[in-house]
Amino acid sequence: MRLKAALQSVTIVYLITTFLSGLCAVAQDSGYNLQVPMTTPALPAGNTSIGSSLQNQSPYSGSVPEGKATSTVLPLSFSDALNRGLRNNLGLLLSSDNTVTARGQKWQELSELLPHLNLSATQSVEQLDFAALGFRFNIPGAPIPSVVGPIGVFQSGAYVSQTVFDYHAIERTRAARESERAASHSLQDARELVTLAVDNEYLLALAEAARVDTALADVQTAQALYDKAADQQTAGTTPAIDTLRAHVELQTRQQQLIVARNNFAKQKLTLARVIGLPPGQEFTLTTTAPYEPLAVASIEEDEQRAYISRPDYLAAGQQVRAAEELRRAATAEHYPTIDIAGDYGAAGVNIGISHGVFQVGATLNIPVLAGGRIHADVLKAEAALRQARQQLDNLRAQIDYEIRTARLDLTSAADQVEVARSSVDLAEQTLTQAQDRFAAGVTDNLEVVEAQESVVAANENYISSLYAHNLAKIELAKAVGFAEEGVKQYLRGK
Repeated sequence: MRLKAALQSVTIVYLITTFLSGLCAVAQDSGYNLQVPMTTPALPAGNTSIGSSLQNQSPYSGSVPEGKATSTVLPLSFSDALNRGLRNNLGLLLSSDNTVTARGQKWQELSELLPHLNLSATQSVEQLDFAALGFRFNIPGAPIPSVVGPIGVFQSGAYVSQTVFDYHAIERTRAARESERAASHSLQDARELVTLAVDNEYLLALAEAARVDTALADVQTAQALYDKAADQQTAGTTPAIDTLRAHVELQTRQQQLIVARNNFAKQKLTLARVIGLPPGQEFTLTTTAPYEPLAVASIEEDEQRAYISRPDYLAAGQQVRAAEELRRAATAEHYPTIDIAGDYGAAGVNIGISHGVFQVGATLNIPVLAGGRIHADVLKAEAALRQARQQLDNLRAQIDYEIRTARLDLTSAADQVEVARSSVDLAEQTLTQAQDRFAAGVTDNLEVVEAQESVVAANENYISSLYAHNLAKIELAKAVGFAEEGVKQYLRGK
């Protein structure tokens, strides 16, 4: 009874752990959930290469579906999933729209410096009542009617205005150009985030698929153990407790297989949402998750590369320059402006009876008192500039932190893979020897059940550590600033 209770407790704990593993998120304060198996040592709390990158970026967990679902099962490789994500991921699409908005803002500011030309033509008829306008004419011998008209009036012309000098508008245009460049870098950063999101979901799907395979193998092993115990009980060579113990173990493995298949199906749905597969499209994963050690450069080399290639850092630098231009633009509100405007056209009773008319002039506007508005604009621009510089300095320190933690995770995960692989071999040898001892009648099947539990745990640790190692490589590539390029190199031919 104690053994049965112990096995039931193990079963319950395992099911709870498996359920919670599907809910775990390593993206701190993020709308995008990245699951990490609970049975493996979780990524350190300080590892924010995913969490900080995807912070408040929930659109990266969605997509715009591409095409319609077909009855054909789609083979989906790692590269195919990445390419689909880069086409359809919602976060990337929204970021692309933001670049269009920034371009529109640049043209809006530039329009203040470009000439404005309007053409117009008007033909109207007027009738005037002098008395209503306040005129009273009483000239003897020369009566003037109180109502004149109708009178035809025609007027057409071209109206041109041009800013000759407006330093405030010039600086705002320069700031808008810097903001447009920052938006372009942000778009590239969005591609890096999509790469990280897609790769993580694909790796999680591979891990869940491996869990299904190992769970199925565990069921087959447990079934063979149960059949052997039942046969020996029938032959009278083993007690009933061995059969009951084997039956409990078989049901535990069957429950594990049910949970694994369910988790795998849900993870495939999550992957499909991230890359934009049409709803209901069936697909299979064609890429495996091999273990390949990664040769890394020195920390100094990684940091220097990050400072010149990470798009989010480049975007932050452009935002600083834009804030500097806006600060100068606010100060330039004190400067005078010069504008010219003119028009040329025709005027007369109608289009056939008209003559040329024109007007041209220049305006010098000198701000004297603005009620403190310019001072307020300067203060706000100065505060925005300080914030932009502080954010850039913080990001520079964050890059150092992300690179160091990613390297630590990569080293740790590589060691875990080696230990887990060795543990799987030892556990399988232990199980084989326990089965031989049970078949020879040297021991009961308790030893076999315990050995099988060790195999299950060892396989789970290997799957989890392999996932962590592959993810750590992608995290390091993202921290250095070449996630998309690095992943494609890593997956070349896969």
